[in-house]
Amino acid sequence: MSSFTGKRRFWRDLTLFDGLETLPEPMAVITEGERIAAVVPMAQLTDDLLIGAEEAGQGGVLTPGLVDCHTHLVFGGSRADEFEQRLEGASYETIARQGGGILSTVRATRAASDSELLDAAAPRLQALLDDGVTTVEIKSGYGLNRDDELKMLRVARRLGEQFPVRVVTTLLAAHALPPEYRDDSDAYIEQVCEDIIPAAAAEGLADAVDVFCENIAFSVDQCERVFQAAQRQGLAVKAHAEQLSNLGGSALAARYGALSVDHIEYLDSAGIAAIRAAGTVAVLLPGAFYSLHETQLPPVEALRAAGVPIAIASDANPGSSPLFLPTLMLNMACNLFRLTPREALAGMTAHGARALGAIDYGRIMVGAMADFCLWHVQQPAELAYAVQPGRLAQRVFRGEVTHG
Repeated sequence: MSSFTGKRRFWRDLTLFDGLETLPEPMAVITEGERIAAVVPMAQLTDDLLIGAEEAGQGGVLTPGLVDCHTHLVFGGSRADEFEQRLEGASYETIARQGGGILSTVRATRAASDSELLDAAAPRLQALLDDGVTTVEIKSGYGLNRDDELKMLRVARRLGEQFPVRVVTTLLAAHALPPEYRDDSDAYIEQVCEDIIPAAAAEGLADAVDVFCENIAFSVDQCERVFQAAQRQGLAVKAHAEQLSNLGGSALAARYGALSVDHIEYLDSAGIAAIRAAGTVAVLLPGAFYSLHETQLPPVEALRAAGVPIAIASDANPGSSPLFLPTLMLNMACNLFRLTPREALAGMTAHGARALGAIDYGRIMVGAMADFCLWHVQQPAELAYAVQPGRLAQRVFRGEVTHG
């Protein structure tokens, strides 16, 4: 018998993707309480393993619960009008000069109450859950001052309390320059470092700190100051880096032991070597690549050759990736970036969890958290091959069936 306590359940006759590979024979999984107690081939499933356990599912494909390790789910307003303007020929620069772009979301987010942000974010989160997500990272970054950044993080925490999902929060105050600091980016970075980060840490609202290292956002030197401030508060760091140019943000993040570097279309060999040495995960965001009509592909083959773990995430946000269907990201990762279906699925399970610093979810193995999904498909590759909602038969979170 295992050392776990709690209700015992078992699933049998499974095609099992464990987070990295598809196992070669039909498998059974037994849970006890919120943990996985046994993973055994059907040929080795004996009566003593099933003592006190009830059958919860049979047949189909079992995968870890999907991990969406990069989202911006909490925000006010909509940018649908800008989407229409771009299709009618307006440039992003023109829209921004007219007060659009990220600052329009900042205005709407600042104006929204906690309850309004919660109500707006809830259906976006539910869409992710209905598509198999059991862990989601939610970033701030549309408040750009202490009160509104903390407001966003509180709402994210409340979502984790109200829905059967693990919410990981990331402070992204260094996302863009707020209008009140338009001519003094260093002064804003000082506020981020000396005020916003300590306040978020004091309330326990942030699990990590992120930065946008780019010509249109913040310099390498400014991002380093943010990383140093995060480390003083004991917070992990991450980076939006090398999305539009190669500033060396990924190499900087690696020096500070970053959990992940995200976007990375312009990542070079030196950056790859740095993140490999640091154990940093490369997070690819095909939704933003698609929505922005980008042409610079991330260096997938070089990442493979270096053995860098590759995660996939939705980047769900109001501007550059208003997409809330995680399995669509699997398909896009394959068709746009030429990942294999196995790589894409590992990117949204085991490697997605690693990008959040996790050690006990994103895998199906003994002792791991019992977060997994049973799918109405014949093989794991179908999850990337077809874009088809409704394939989720069961969603299990912390050992409890929350869907199906």
